[in-house]
Amino acid sequence: MKICILSRARKAYSTQRLVEAAKARGHRALVLDTLKFSIGVEQRDPDLYYRSKRLSHYDAVIPRIGASITFYGLSVVRQFEQMGVYVANESLAIARSRDKLRSIQILSRHDIGIPPTAFARDKNDVIPAIERVGGVPVIVKVLEGTQGVGVILAENVKIAQAIVETLQSARQNVLIQKFIKESKGRDIRAIVVGDRVVAAMRRVATGDEFRSNVHRGGRTEAVTLDPEYERTAIRAAQVLDLRVSGVDMLEGADGPQVMEVNSSPGLEGIEGATGVDVAGAIIEDIESRVLFPEVNLRQRLRLTGGFGIAEFPVHNIPEIEGKKLSDIDLMARNVQVITITRGNEAIHTPNGNDEIHTGDVLLCYGELGALRALMPKELPKKKRRKKTGQTGENDSQGNQGG
Repeated sequence: MKICILSRARKAYSTQRLVEAAKARGHRALVLDTLKFSIGVEQRDPDLYYRSKRLSHYDAVIPRIGASITFYGLSVVRQFEQMGVYVANESLAIARSRDKLRSIQILSRHDIGIPPTAFARDKNDVIPAIERVGGVPVIVKVLEGTQGVGVILAENVKIAQAIVETLQSARQNVLIQKFIKESKGRDIRAIVVGDRVVAAMRRVATGDEFRSNVHRGGRTEAVTLDPEYERTAIRAAQVLDLRVSGVDMLEGADGPQVMEVNSSPGLEGIEGATGVDVAGAIIEDIESRVLFPEVNLRQRLRLTGGFGIAEFPVHNIPEIEGKKLSDIDLMARNVQVITITRGNEAIHTPNGNDEIHTGDVLLCYGELGALRALMPKELPKKKRRKKTGQTGENDSQGNQGG
């Protein structure tokens, strides 16, 4: 394969390791400066130019885009996608991960531990936001900070309010996040490649520093993740649709709390701490994806009139719950079960002896009318956490209906 590594830091450890790993597996890897590209957009002919010359063919791209050039970097990655070149992390997934608020909003919809977080613009909302996340001390974060920059611990309400207002006056959007006391000064980084954790380390801050980033002098140690932490890391990467990521988790009293999912994780700290060839794992995953490119089943199969893909939870469907696939004979209704997801496990291409349990999630292909008939008549309602206090909605409406 011919691999393009998008990076402005040609001599950086991570860039060099990726080049070495690609060469070790018999591939050609070239490091190209992201800002030296220009984009050509024409009907049916998307193209890229590098140093004013038309770019030659590449089989795969590994984006290593710094936060300072996110907008232009994503534009270049998108153009590679339009040209049909495999990209290790797609532009949309990178954009999600770069926005701390957006990524945590997405994660909050799933069964993934996250620190209680608030976002407010009005200065009158700052103190209520602090109370909503559990009170002081709190962490104040700028949305686009990296390597611990723009992450501040506020010990009391007045300091927190002053920090938020100062950052907002400098046109910075900030998050207010619960301080996980039991994890002070340490966190876990898991490198997820594809659908597995390939390496994990604990980062421990030095002295009174609460930030454990290696760039801030934190020390590292290899760890073997217990199943809950491993599942959380993999699930967070999958939810954000990242093939390569560094998932940072706090060790909370209630289990793993995902702080951030990094789309361009550094390799030096993790390889040094664990001795794992992370760069090699990334190249290996790219090999498998280029050889067997991912197919968007929904997009492909919707072209067949009257047929489609559906995914639904098995809940309140007496005709299939507790029965074997052979007993309900879905094939006679033009329905094929592709996958049964049960908790954190998946049964691919199930056979007639596989039984359907309450709580399973079925991914099916079939005739649309038959799929609708199988949908549960009533979906389980999501429980909402009970919160104290009243909303301020009536105040903005003049206490109408009071």
